[in-house]
Amino acid sequence: MNITLADLIPLLPLLITTGTVVVAMTAIGIKRNYTLTAVITIAGLLIATLSAAFLMPTTNSQVTPLMILDQYSLFFIIVTCATAMFIAIFSYPYLADLDDNKEEYFLLLGIATIGAIVMVSSNHFVSTILGLETLSMSLYGMVAYPVHSEKSAKFPLEASVKYLVLSAAASGILLFGIALVYAQTGTLQFASVVNVANVTEGLSAGFTIAALILVFIGIAFKLSLAPFHMWTPDVYEGSPLPATTYLATIGKAAMFVVLLRFIEASEALTFESFVLVVSLVATASILAGNLLALLQDNLKRILAYSSIAHMGYLLIALVASYFVQGSISVEAVTFYLVAYVIMSAGAFGVASVVSSSEREFDSIDDYKGLFWRSPWLAVVFTGMLLSLAGIPLTVGFIGKFYIFFAGVEAALWVLLAVLIIGSGIGLYYYLRIVYRMLLTDDEEQRFDVAVGNNLSSHAVLAFLLVLLVVLGVYPTPVVSIIETISTYIL
Repeated sequence: MNITLADLIPLLPLLITTGTVVVAMTAIGIKRNYTLTAVITIAGLLIATLSAAFLMPTTNSQVTPLMILDQYSLFFIIVTCATAMFIAIFSYPYLADLDDNKEEYFLLLGIATIGAIVMVSSNHFVSTILGLETLSMSLYGMVAYPVHSEKSAKFPLEASVKYLVLSAAASGILLFGIALVYAQTGTLQFASVVNVANVTEGLSAGFTIAALILVFIGIAFKLSLAPFHMWTPDVYEGSPLPATTYLATIGKAAMFVVLLRFIEASEALTFESFVLVVSLVATASILAGNLLALLQDNLKRILAYSSIAHMGYLLIALVASYFVQGSISVEAVTFYLVAYVIMSAGAFGVASVVSSSEREFDSIDDYKGLFWRSPWLAVVFTGMLLSLAGIPLTVGFIGKFYIFFAGVEAALWVLLAVLIIGSGIGLYYYLRIVYRMLLTDDEEQRFDVAVGNNLSSHAVLAFLLVLLVVLGVYPTPVVSIIETISTYIL
C-alpha cells in the first residue's frame, strides 16, 4: 500500500500533536527547562488546533479502516486540542513550585491528547481501544504526578490507584462486549451490528442486546454515569486540579463522541430493551448526581457529582435520536458537549488559578467573600456556575434548551420531567457557592488574587467567559456549523 502526501494531510492535527510530544521529549533530554517544555506543548497544541480548523471545511476521508476524518471528528479535534492547550496554560503556574521534576507532566498531557484525537476520529473498536488506553494511561500518570512531592496538596496516589483499578474493570467489560459483537459479526466496525441478521446463524437477538449493553456499561464507567459513578468524586478530589480539569472535560467529551458514533452507526436504539437501559441510566445519573451534590462542601466533589448529572442530560438527547427524524438530537448532544467543556474548564480554571501543587483551595468556604477580594475571578466563577445551572443568557441555557427541545420532539415526557427536577435541584447547590462569594469575609485573605501573577491563565478565563456569554446570547454561527457537521454522524 503506497501512502501519498494527500493521505497524510487529513492526519495533520494528529501528526502535529505527536510531533509536539517528540520535540518536547527531545528538549527535556538535552536540558531540563520547565518554561521551554510548557511553551513547546502549548505552541504545538495551538498549531494542531489551527490545522484542524483549516482542514475542517474540505475534509471527509476514511483515512484507514480504523479512523474517519470528517467534519464532525475535526470539529471535536479542534475542541480537544484547544481545551488541552488551555489546561496546559493553567498547569504552568500550578506546578511551578513543585519540588520534583515538572517537565514530564506536559508529555503526559500531550500523549493523552493524542489518545483523545484518535477516539473522536474512530468508527472502529480497535482504534477506540487504542485511543482510550492511550488517554487513560496518560491520565493515571497525570493524576498521580505530585506523588513524590513532600508538599502534595491532595492524595494523588490514592486517586490514581482508584482510577486505575476501576478504569481497568471498565475496559474489561467493554472488551467483553466487543468480543461478543465480533463473535456474532466477524468484524469490529461500529456498523457491524446493523447487518447482524445477515451473518448470524443460530444466535438470538438477546445475544446482540447483551453485547450492546456490555459495551454501553464499559463506556458508562468512563463517563461516570450512575450507577457506575462511585469512583468519580474520590478521583476528582484527590487529583491535582489540572488533571481533574482534563478528566472532566476532554476525558468526558471524547468518550461521549465515541458513544454517539457507536449508537448511531450500530442502530442500537432499535432494541427496546437497550433504550430502556439507557433511559434508566439517564434517570439515575440525573437524580443521583444532583442529590449527592447537595451534601458536599468540597468544590471538586460538587463538580464531580454535577458532571454525573450533565452526562445524564446528554443521554436524553441520545435516546431522542431514535424517535426524531433528522439530526436535531445529534446537534443537541454536540452543542451541549461544547457548552459543558467551556463551563467545566472555566469553573476548574478559577480554582487552578488560585491554587498550587502545594495547596489547593477547593472548599467552598475558601471562596467566601471572593466578590470583595477579587471581583474579576468572582464574575468568571459566577458565570460558569450559572451556566452549569442553565440560567438564560449563558451557553448552558442554550445547551439545555436544545436537549429539552429534542426530548419534546421525541415525546420523552418522563425523562424531561426528570431533567426539570434535576435542574431545579442543581440550581440550589450552584447558587450556594455564589452566595458564599457574596458574603463578607472577616478572615485573612486565603489566596493570592493578583492578576499579574498568572496573566496567561486569566486571559484563558476571559476567553472562556466571552464564549460563555456570546454563545448564550448569539449561538447562531456555532449552531450553523453544528447543523452541517451533524449530518456526517447520521
